[in-house]
Amino acid sequence: MEMIQLRNITKVYKRGDQELHVLKDVSFSIDKGDFVAIIGPSGSGKSTLMNMIGLLDAPTNGTYSLDGVATEKMSDNQLAQLRNQKIGFIFQQFNLLPRLNAMENVELPMIYAGFSKKERRQRAQQMLELLGMGERGHHKPSELSGGQQQRVAIARALAISPSLLLADEPTGALDSRTGEEVLELVIRLNREGNTIVLITHDPNIARHAKRVVSLRDGLIISDVRNETGEAGAVLEAVHA
Repeated sequence: MEMIQLRNITKVYKRGDQELHVLKDVSFSIDKGDFVAIIGPSGSGKSTLMNMIGLLDAPTNGTYSLDGVATEKMSDNQLAQLRNQKIGFIFQQFNLLPRLNAMENVELPMIYAGFSKKERRQRAQQMLELLGMGERGHHKPSELSGGQQQRVAIARALAISPSLLLADEPTGALDSRTGEEVLELVIRLNREGNTIVLITHDPNIARHAKRVVSLRDGLIISDVRNETGEAGAVLEAVHA
């Protein structure tokens, strides 16, 4: 069953009299339970596409359905509500609030989702334990390593049981060993049934996904499944 359906998506930014075409007639679908890497160099349009999928920006033209819900005619408030219900975000820079401890950071999306205080605390503790951070709930971000902060950020993303996990360069701010640990965690979450879209510029990260969509100059230049190793060959050709 389709989780994401993008049809003929274009995005044009106007700068004075000039128009910058960032996405050009992009169309693809993502099934529930899939793990898709969207890869491309700086300026390829992958960050803009991430913002479209995450309901943080609207296309100039085209249609986008998330979990069967058409989004193109929704108001900003409706989009925010859908985003809070359906999408968990994992960012490169963690985006934890420094004045809040790990438990409080994980609770934040549940406040907007209307969870009671008791439900928030129980769910936050459950998510932290799932991520191996059960004993760190009262630590503030400055008291945690980069890898621990990213685990808290992933716990926060999972707190509302989202339909979709959207990961934007989730290992980019980590050393290689910690990055591998976080990537293994993302792979595990997918094996447990989570739908994951991962944005990256790194072919070595993208190889771990089940499917790889490559962007260049706002266009999809390849879209391949990874079970047969075909994606690895395509990545080598595209990024040679």
